Amino acid sequence: MIVYVTLKCLTTPAGPPPLIHSLITEISMATSSSSSSLFKLAREIGTAVSQKKGGGWYGPHMAAAARAIADRMPLVDIILEVRDARIPFSSEFDQLRNHHPFSSSRRILVLNKMDLASPTQFKEWIAFFNQQNCPSFGVNSHNKDNVKEFLKFLQAHVRNLRKSDYDASSDTVTVMLLGIPNVGKSALANSLHQIGRITAAEKGKLRHATVSPQPGETKDIYSLKIASHPNIYVLDTPGILPPEIHDVEVCSKLALTGAIRDSLVGEKELAQYFLGILNFSNEYKKWAKFSINQINNPLTLHHKADQSSGSESGMIWKRQNPTDHTQDFMVQKVRKSLYEIMSCFNRNLDHEKDLVKLIEAEFKALREAFQIPMDSGEDADSKVASKLLNLYRTGRLGHYTLDHLPKRRAPCE
Repeated sequence: MIVYVTLKCLTTPAGPPPLIHSLITEISMATSSSSSSLFKLAREIGTAVSQKKGGGWYGPHMAAAARAIADRMPLVDIILEVRDARIPFSSEFDQLRNHHPFSSSRRILVLNKMDLASPTQFKEWIAFFNQQNCPSFGVNSHNKDNVKEFLKFLQAHVRNLRKSDYDASSDTVTVMLLGIPNVGKSALANSLHQIGRITAAEKGKLRHATVSPQPGETKDIYSLKIASHPNIYVLDTPGILPPEIHDVEVCSKLALTGAIRDSLVGEKELAQYFLGILNFSNEYKKWAKFSINQINNPLTLHHKADQSSGSESGMIWKRQNPTDHTQDFMVQKVRKSLYEIMSCFNRNLDHEKDLVKLIEAEFKALREAFQIPMDSGEDADSKVASKLLNLYRTGRLGHYTLDHLPKRRAPCE
């Protein structure tokens, strides 16, 4: 079953935020009509962000970077627009559309973080962009084989371009990475640089662009060589958002995926928003397999590659650390807790109050799963929210695509 999530958006009221007022969304399924639930929280999040009017994210550094990018765009040969595969529409780079028209032959759409998106819907988005005469490629910038395939794709594109309308006498091709914050431009630039240098058997010290899970860490335009014959250089650029975003639905998705700092909305509200999405998906049903014996065992057996021997020397025992929520056994506990709560919930999620009760129960179960002391007070929910968002954003709690496929749109005009 294919689930499409349209998340409409949110405003954080003055004073202490309530656990949750409501959640709003439309979940369009291939075999059923839209639900009326996920109500107000998504709308409140988007409204809270959009009302910042740039004060929360569009500072002097972003304005200066936007001007520098606009000056350099006419000088580059190819644009790689990097988007988040979870939000292929909402992560569109607005400045590219408004400032410099590039023909489809000189622009490639890169859907990064494909490992975090729904595989089925990811393929549908790639097919859609290709149908719109927009060359596109899915990338996981941390997967070397995938990046190597993308580099081959890019080199083939350069060769075809040189045969047609490009100045083939030039020995250098310049490619510019563009995108909103936190879509993985710097990680992709580093991977292309590393793999390109190895493939070309070039010597010398590798350079690195700054990579961070927080948006806005890249401050300058940075050049890295990624191929030879011809020489191809990639320009890594700072992430840019427009000064104002009026579409609250887009704002909510940007906030949840980390393109906008969590502090503008609040980690707790974003975690509640994610749980609302999870509750209407089928992802949790995949977690029924985790048994109590597997999860409660304080030691985990790790297999160590040992081609020369099949003995116990090829195995090591590693003690689990319950304070590290990223360890596999902790992730399994989180999945198990959420599965048990959701599968036993027999109320109507279309009703706002019932959805609120479910999310409250999930937060309580997660406090226990993450082993957060009950005497932590309100700080306990903040710790739960921070850990939960980290697991969602790293793909440990399922794969989600938040954008609808548009019926009519020509993104590469």
